[in-house]
Amino acid sequence: MSSALTLPPDETRRSGFFSRILSSDPPRSWVLSLILLAILLVLAATPFLFSGSQPLSTAAKICVFIVLVASYDLLLGYSGIVSFAHTMFFGIGGYGIAIALEQIEPTWASAGIGLVAALALSAVLAAAIGLLSLRVRAIFFSMITLAVASAVAVLASQMSEITGGEDGLSFQLPFELRPAFRPLEDQLFGVTVNGRILAYYLIFFVALFVFLLLLRIVNSPFGRVLQAIRENEFRAEALGYRVVAYRTAASVLSALAATVAGALMALWLRYNGPDTTLSFSIMIDILLMVVIGGMGTMYGAVIGATLFVLAQSYLQVLMAAGSEALEGIPILPILIHPDRWLLWLGALFIISVYAFPGGIVGRLRQAKQ
Repeated sequence: MSSALTLPPDETRRSGFFSRILSSDPPRSWVLSLILLAILLVLAATPFLFSGSQPLSTAAKICVFIVLVASYDLLLGYSGIVSFAHTMFFGIGGYGIAIALEQIEPTWASAGIGLVAALALSAVLAAAIGLLSLRVRAIFFSMITLAVASAVAVLASQMSEITGGEDGLSFQLPFELRPAFRPLEDQLFGVTVNGRILAYYLIFFVALFVFLLLLRIVNSPFGRVLQAIRENEFRAEALGYRVVAYRTAASVLSALAATVAGALMALWLRYNGPDTTLSFSIMIDILLMVVIGGMGTMYGAVIGATLFVLAQSYLQVLMAAGSEALEGIPILPILIHPDRWLLWLGALFIISVYAFPGGIVGRLRQAKQ
């Protein structure tokens, strides 16, 4: 209280406002604060900073994966649950939107019906998996989730009448989100605002809201109990906490957030298929992003998702430019040929894990101390 009294009234109110927005969990590092602020501002202004479709698509993908990675970190980082079924909920969200807009009609009501149905299905599946499987040892629970996720992926591929099978589903968006829609007659900061840009800002603001909601959850008494269970399950149970109930609730909340991320991805791509949201390679990418950013830190989801998606989108381009620039020098152009971008991406991941064992966020916070 004494420190607050020394601040000007406006600064005190501003500090309290941002503290409430961040659920009293600031980055706790000025370097991390600047990085997060830069990411937020660039994502918010991407349609006006960069021309072309690739930067906008990359920014939209970053927004989606921030939500997806943060939702998985609620399981892995805060609850100590290793699940391989997270992409299943991601796919349910995508198929909920795709089936509703393709089978019914491309309206907001249809999108709402698809999203609500997907959320309900994800909640039921997550609760069932949690109540039936979380009592077993961690490795067996992981294997159960992997089996369920594989079964759902096969089911989606075989139910071609509903899901489109391996080809997936292409669909129309509501009119306000189509490129032909022009809400403004004149350009805004030199950019023609259309439905595509409105779709981007829909994804941006929903992702921001869900991220702040997850941040609120992990800093609530519920989140503290989850961390206590992660640290010592037997001690938490001895204190009277129902471990299975809390972990099941965390699984449901995580599944709901992943479902929203899948719906956002489908809205942006105007397509959903098994390889887009149900692929096991996406699950591996999520794990990499969590580890790179830092487990048990929601801000790690922002850093990890941003770095990984940027590397996926532009590492090949940078390697192609480097290979051309080094033309004539022995070996080097072959080593950095763009076809080897996955090799270098793996090398960058190994280096980041070795240099930042607690993730980038953990390293920055340690440096501050």
